[in-house]
Amino acid sequence: MSRRSLLRAFGAGAAGATLAGCGVPAAFVEPGDRAGRDSSATDHTLHFANWPLYIDTDDEDESKRPTLDAFSQRTGISVTYTEEINDNDEFFGKISPALMNHQETGRDLIVVSDWMAARFVRLGWVQEMDRAKQPNVATYLDPLLRSPAFDEGRLHSVPWQSGITGIAYNRKKLGREIRSTGDLWAADLRGRVTLLSGLDESFALLMQGNGVDITRWTADDFHEICEQTQKRVRSKHIRRFTGNDYIKDLATGDVLACQAYSGDVIQLQADNPDIEFVVPEEGAELWAESLMIPNLARHKRNAERLVDHYYDPEVAAELATWVNYVCPVPAARDVLASSKDEETAALAEDPLIFPDDAMRKRLAIARDITSEERMDFAKKWNSIVGL
Repeated sequence: MSRRSLLRAFGAGAAGATLAGCGVPAAFVEPGDRAGRDSSATDHTLHFANWPLYIDTDDEDESKRPTLDAFSQRTGISVTYTEEINDNDEFFGKISPALMNHQETGRDLIVVSDWMAARFVRLGWVQEMDRAKQPNVATYLDPLLRSPAFDEGRLHSVPWQSGITGIAYNRKKLGREIRSTGDLWAADLRGRVTLLSGLDESFALLMQGNGVDITRWTADDFHEICEQTQKRVRSKHIRRFTGNDYIKDLATGDVLACQAYSGDVIQLQADNPDIEFVVPEEGAELWAESLMIPNLARHKRNAERLVDHYYDPEVAAELATWVNYVCPVPAARDVLASSKDEETAALAEDPLIFPDDAMRKRLAIARDITSEERMDFAKKWNSIVGL
């Protein structure tokens, strides 16, 4: 199950539109009004909200989470862990009334995708973390993830896990390699290609195929990919637009090449070694789903300690063996490489968990879609996708 799965494309525009209708300035929270009374010193608890299947579990008892249990044993902090985030917009709708009205959410730590994290930062709904109290984060956070456009300096967010939006294809059935985004438009792939339906998930890779620097893309760049995509829809070159159901299409052979997430492909390759994932020559999007501390959280210090716990390379390595996404702690690679278990040690050499230097040079974090752009862009994209 992918953390990037099944974006509600309509909701991606609707949530922003709702706030715009109410007036974003009214929803914005000033820096001085974000901190609550921190009870961490006397109340050794915290509430951590995450996505399903996004943490390690014990082989014999799935209710046990070894890395989380180790944190509690070491610090004495009891963690209430809830798997309540199934969709970025759905979760936004769940907690936005409290945040908009300067109320507690009941959660000390949440995990959301980059584009949603950008919205929380713009609205002033999350607190800065104290990096002086997070030495592991300061030391081990991947340099590629240190300063996204939506949160310069990573003051309000820390990646939980990262990933790549690239191209997956069945090399055996296609009979050749795919090296660039442009290869998707070859005549022999007509009707056998899918793209992701979500605007935030799809646009960056398509722009990179045009040679665009996605860290500073423009409205003209966006409109250009829309025109190109519309033509390919009309010519029936693009079979359809998908959520995570591209996995089934690729596995059955109905689709030979598609836009895909690196973490999904690792799972597909376990059943079908002919499935390959490529970071195109022009580049691919590097993204993260990040830990954030909502306004008025009652256990901010406890939450900061938990974040730093997961940036210990030993802990990060243990988590990486379970979730199989790009590990945001490169130093965890050496931990896995030293494992006496061959299968575990092999993960250290998987470029979809630890991208090699050549791949890293082709990865970039896209600038987010601003609140002013979102409504019009989502409307245009959704009309092409058919939503």
